[in-house]
Amino acid sequence: MRAVRKIAQEIEQTWPKVNYAARPYLDAMHSLDSIDDKYYLDTGSSIVVYFLSNASTWRGDDARRIKKELNDLVFSDSVAEQNVLIAESKIGQI
Repeated sequence: MRAVRKIAQEIEQTWPKVNYAARPYLDAMHSLDSIDDKYYLDTGSSIVVYFLSNASTWRGDDARRIKKELNDLVFSDSVAEQNVLIAESKIGQI
């Protein structure tokens, strides 16, 4: 899997007029190697999810391919499994 920063570079090349709402998240993605990295108080995965939710106006073959790659990063089985473990541990603390 590619580094998030590399994906962000490709987005810059293929989306000439980035939506204003997606821009801050794309800017943050330039500093991430993986979705496990932190960007201030946010996780890399949340930055990518916020970007995806604000990138609905980006269309075309490149957009579909790159959005799929980002979704695969965020919603891979290992990440989903980690999220379940975190949620279970938090439930045990209540």
